[in-house]
Amino acid sequence: MKTEHTEKLSSQRELWSTLWPRVTVEALEFRRAPVLVAACWFAAGEALTRRWLPASVLLIALVLLCGLLLLALRRSLRIAAFPLAAVWIVVGFWCAQMQPAPSTQQALLSYTDGLSRTVVGRVVRVRELPPRAPAKDQDKEPGWWVGKEEAEAESAVGAVSLDLQVEEIEYLTPDISRLVPISGGVRVNIVADKAHLGDTSFQAFPEFHCGDVVEAPMRLREPERYHDPGAWQYADYLLAQGLGAHATVRASKISLLGNDASALPAKDGGVRLADKDWSAEMQCEAYAAQSWASSRVLHYVNSRANRSLPATLRLNTDDAGMLNAMLFGDRVGLNQTLRVGFERTGSFHLFVVSGMHVALLAGIIFWLTRRLRLGEWIATLTTLAFTSGYAILTGFGAPVQRALFMTAVFLIARLLSRDRNVLNALGVAALAVLVWSPNALFGASFQMTFLAIMAIAGIAVPLGERSFLPYAQAARKLDDEWLDIAFAPPLQQFRVMLRLWCDLFAQAFGRWSRKLPATVARWTLWTLELVLIGLVVEMVMALPMAIYFHRATMFALPTNMLSVPLVAILAPMAIVTFCAMLLNPWAAILPGSATALLLHGVTTVIGRVSAVHAANLRVPAPVWWISALAVAAWAFCCWAVRRSRGWAWITVGLLPVIVALVLWPESQIVPRGTLEVTAIDVGQGDSIFVAGPTGKTMLIDAGGPVGGINEVAAATSRFDVGEDVVSAYLWSRRIRHLDILVLSHAHSDHMGGMPAVMQNFRPRELWVSIDPNSEAYRALLTEAQELGVTVRHFYAGAQMSWDGTQIIVLAPQPGYTNGGEPVNDDSLVLRMQYGRSSVLLEGDAEAPSEDAMLASGRMRPVTLLKVGHHGSKTSTTPAFLAAADPKDAVISVGKGNTFGHPRFEVLQRIEDEHARLYRTDEFGATTFLLDELGGIREASAASN
Repeated sequence: MKTEHTEKLSSQRELWSTLWPRVTVEALEFRRAPVLVAACWFAAGEALTRRWLPASVLLIALVLLCGLLLLALRRSLRIAAFPLAAVWIVVGFWCAQMQPAPSTQQALLSYTDGLSRTVVGRVVRVRELPPRAPAKDQDKEPGWWVGKEEAEAESAVGAVSLDLQVEEIEYLTPDISRLVPISGGVRVNIVADKAHLGDTSFQAFPEFHCGDVVEAPMRLREPERYHDPGAWQYADYLLAQGLGAHATVRASKISLLGNDASALPAKDGGVRLADKDWSAEMQCEAYAAQSWASSRVLHYVNSRANRSLPATLRLNTDDAGMLNAMLFGDRVGLNQTLRVGFERTGSFHLFVVSGMHVALLAGIIFWLTRRLRLGEWIATLTTLAFTSGYAILTGFGAPVQRALFMTAVFLIARLLSRDRNVLNALGVAALAVLVWSPNALFGASFQMTFLAIMAIAGIAVPLGERSFLPYAQAARKLDDEWLDIAFAPPLQQFRVMLRLWCDLFAQAFGRWSRKLPATVARWTLWTLELVLIGLVVEMVMALPMAIYFHRATMFALPTNMLSVPLVAILAPMAIVTFCAMLLNPWAAILPGSATALLLHGVTTVIGRVSAVHAANLRVPAPVWWISALAVAAWAFCCWAVRRSRGWAWITVGLLPVIVALVLWPESQIVPRGTLEVTAIDVGQGDSIFVAGPTGKTMLIDAGGPVGGINEVAAATSRFDVGEDVVSAYLWSRRIRHLDILVLSHAHSDHMGGMPAVMQNFRPRELWVSIDPNSEAYRALLTEAQELGVTVRHFYAGAQMSWDGTQIIVLAPQPGYTNGGEPVNDDSLVLRMQYGRSSVLLEGDAEAPSEDAMLASGRMRPVTLLKVGHHGSKTSTTPAFLAAADPKDAVISVGKGNTFGHPRFEVLQRIEDEHARLYRTDEFGATTFLLDELGGIREASAASN
């Protein structure tokens, strides 16, 4: 019986080996990729910089470890691995500590006091901003230091953005006005004078060039900072570019002083301007090249040659925005709807210049040069030359610089390496980037590039080599029978079978079909390889996508499978179109038509897939230990897949398990047994998060733009307070869905972020009151209907139970209507009672609404008051505040806002009522925990 069983197992092994030949895959050992291991230890040292140590301590530790390493080398190489790892950790730690921190530009920020000052600076970047419609549905209360002229300029249509290296600024006192030297950067929006808007015959803006010295009166403003966990900071985005403040100036107010600093006379009381910053001017020229390339595409789109084509073959403005983003990295004209569609389907990286584009271009050029039988040195140098030129044309931003540097190091390491180990070359490139720019380790760009290459070269390709890739190699050159001997017996048999099928097809269908079976076999196997690579990369990318973008791209693989082949043809065709349009628009008709057809095909696919609700699955970032476990598991997979076929099967099972852990819904962070009310810091706007005693969630308002939103932020970063601040805060609490979404009224600083919040958290109900005449409000209701959200209207007197609390509506009154634009007294005012504790959420209700609430007799003392209308003098009347009699009061308000909120008289009234006051501009996000006995506890982001 035993012999019979043994024979059966032996026959099964023989059958298995017949189907899958034994393939030798290089084991992942230290000697095969020593630099990769060194880069990992170096990165670990840089990561430890979160716990600072003095440089002297690091130097002593490095000397001692080097001595220990030399001693260990005399004993055993295996023992030496431990001190060697420690040496790399300390070197990484030291390198990160030695990197100079970016300037906080405190000297410049001291002048962001609202006064109009003369500023002299040198142009380091010029950018034309697309026209935008004036913001609507806003609270129109005038600001306290912004004059009427500048307020009109903020809403002007069309602008030019200048980045200035400031060299002089006006110092003002009641008695003195003089220019003083200063360093820093300012982003300036230059808007057309109102008299010239719409006049196409008038040149609204002067022509600015790199290095121009300009002078203008400016009211410098400090970029808004949101003190909420997880919030994206526009201020840090500007600081990374050397900019500390921003301003808006009319075109008629700015003066060009010249381009040569040495030719400028010193001003009375001032100083001579500094010499040019050549590095900044070179960067400016790179941006100018990017703008020039983008303008040529727009010129072709508007040409008569393009407009004469049918719509399917004609490039439109949205197509130009996509092409400029894909070819040159200029995202200013990228349509927001298309952008969201790309993000939902995980294909955004295909249509914007990133490290992937640089690496892909380098790979194509290197392959072409090798096909032309050029030597490896010549091929490498040619690849680097063309890739560098392309990088400059994209604006030579920091991600592209890192990608170019990493590509260059990778190619050179490959050229010099004897065994051409891809992972070792990756280690060389990563180590070089981390030495050059230690902060790159904490950036999404570097991490995702490194993980993608690791997933392909470290996991996917070895898996393919252990399964079907040998058959793809064996399906080539079938006519060369002498090559059979180079393959294992099962592969030899596969080649013989393919030849038989080829002969059968030739006899049945003619000689033209002889190579059809081999071609189909090869393409099928290469498609399987593409699927395998895409699947592994998507599983590895699940972690950074969840951490940095809070997305689970459920349809990334099928969408990329459809899009990548089209883009592989589209990108070269777009380049041909661009080169042809430089000659003449008529010369670009044929390639332009092909480009338009391919582009419209891709956008149709993306649009259809992104319209599926499941494509927009938003998730919180996983806890830290799951991230650490995922990284360890990927390292294990890189090792295991090279050991044996059995270990490879373990890898196949482990990868989806890690994805499941990353996306597994964890318990949301909300207190139990208390009523939580958190005023989220959304700047000059309102957003209140409420968690009930048993964990149900409610969000009242979602912030939004006030007055003229900064055009640069809107056009280049696509900042959305609902996505980048409110949603980020909710994800930091591990919240995936909201139970209730409440809109107090339809002003943009309360409603602007709601579309994103509704898309991200899919609430069950949307509570509103008045239906004003507002396009944005109607669009919000339409979105709610499409998402299946129940819309409920409430008026004063309505009562309901919610998660152990009692809610009563205090305003607006049942007879109140508003058929015009939204106003503050539309505000839905809620009073929530939990045991002896209560909170009054007033929105922007003003004195008439407050008087109506008092007259209704429903006003009662409360534990917590959300002060109405950001502390405006038109709200929180003495009688209303006396009736509310709060223990705590919170004002949601933006720092240095243009309205002068909160008003001094309102602050004085609250102080006279002996209520503890909290402000989001000073305390950031502030949480109040109300217990059933009437107690209240406070915690703020500033105190954490």
